[in-house]
Amino acid sequence: MARALLSVSDKTGLVDFATLLSDLGYELLSTGGTFKTLSEAGLEVQKVADITGFPEILEGRVKTLHPRIHGGILAKRNYGHLQELSEHSISPIDVVVVNLYPFRETVAKPGVSEDEAIENIDIGGPTMIRAAAKNYAGVLVLVDPSDYARVGDALKQGKADSLRRELARKAFAHTAAYDSAIVGYFDRGVDLPDSLHLALERSEILRYGENPHQQGARYRERLGFWDSLKQHKGAALSYLNVFDTEAAWQLVHEFKGPACVIVKHANPCGVANGKSISEAYDRAFACDPKSAFGGIVALNQVIDATTAEHLMENAKADVIIARGYTPEALELVMGKRKNMRVLEANAPEQQSLELRRIDGGFLVQNPDTVTMSRESWKVVTETEPTDAQWQDLEMAWLVCAYTKSNAIALVKDGQAVGIGAGQQSRVDAADIAAKKAEGRAQGGACASDAFYPFRDGLDAAAAAGVKTVIQPGGSVNDQAIIDAANEQGIAMVFTGERHFRH
Repeated sequence: MARALLSVSDKTGLVDFATLLSDLGYELLSTGGTFKTLSEAGLEVQKVADITGFPEILEGRVKTLHPRIHGGILAKRNYGHLQELSEHSISPIDVVVVNLYPFRETVAKPGVSEDEAIENIDIGGPTMIRAAAKNYAGVLVLVDPSDYARVGDALKQGKADSLRRELARKAFAHTAAYDSAIVGYFDRGVDLPDSLHLALERSEILRYGENPHQQGARYRERLGFWDSLKQHKGAALSYLNVFDTEAAWQLVHEFKGPACVIVKHANPCGVANGKSISEAYDRAFACDPKSAFGGIVALNQVIDATTAEHLMENAKADVIIARGYTPEALELVMGKRKNMRVLEANAPEQQSLELRRIDGGFLVQNPDTVTMSRESWKVVTETEPTDAQWQDLEMAWLVCAYTKSNAIALVKDGQAVGIGAGQQSRVDAADIAAKKAEGRAQGGACASDAFYPFRDGLDAAAAAGVKTVIQPGGSVNDQAIIDAANEQGIAMVFTGERHFRH
């Protein structure tokens, strides 16, 4: 008689699948809570302890770690192995249905204790899964309840052999991800651990990659806002849609009040706050209407009908992402521009490490957290910023930190009016920002993501009309830059913190 061993933490679909196995003539073996569930469902099931002749011990830590179980799983279906099983009164096990203790879910709970985390590290389960996957030629291994239906159909039709290798691969991926989560738990609080163990699950096939001839997909390490995101309308997302939307969504959530960020090619081209979300959008769009065409519009609040009307009156956006939409607003944005993606999402979470591929490996760093602390910043000029100027300096500093280097950001009255991004020369970045500002930076703030090596960059900011400058400082020419600021009546702040972004 064929035998199936079932021992699962997630009991979704368990009884139905076990019933199908029983109807197909499989003898059912089980442990602990799984045995209880199957017995209460009226199925005939045998305890693993009765097979091994040894009780579950150590509070359930040892149940299946026994030759009568692992011999039955690991034996090749050839004469020599089967003869050896017979000599030891061991019967083969043909189907293994196992999923693991909820370690990832347990350690995600606030205030979880070390003891609780450790007790949710499964030992017997991964061992059975790996044994069955290694011997996939003779054993079907299932770790995902979503596979029960198709495997059941294949068993009924006598076509299960075609699934064996695929299921084994999935089983090894399951245990690899489980071990990765455990390593991640032990790495908590470690800035750069000795090794990284990433288990990435493909969660979405994208429309295409960075260019249409490239394939692209989104893989996830854990659930993020992308996995709960709702797409109300529009074409499928491409690689760059996701990349640019991530940049806009992260920046807009740096603001507490109503705010809008418009991103084009991973750089902000419009940033503003406002008394309402509609005002924030209008002011962000006004920063650079030309660049806003085909960009990403991110709003950190629910979009109302007024905002939706303005969105549809202005240049087309490729993506609109917001915390939600009123019914009237949704009706408006759904009515035109059928390919425009309309997204609704939760707030993003802080990442633990940033990775970028290089030949043979990755560059890894902690995320660039932007310090927004006047107390740690230093006014280095004779003139000090006013309260209103401080607010513009803070916004300029934030926008600059989210802009590709070399970067210059000009802000006036809570509105970015000119942004120069991704230039090899800081003066060129300043000139671009001033050109985009078109005189609107008069009396405003200028941020530079790194120090000014020479006074020409500061002179370019002064020519744009700004009255305050924020920069890291740290150049050998700092005093010359300070003297130039004093000469032009500019208040200048040193943060002591650079924010290059490549």
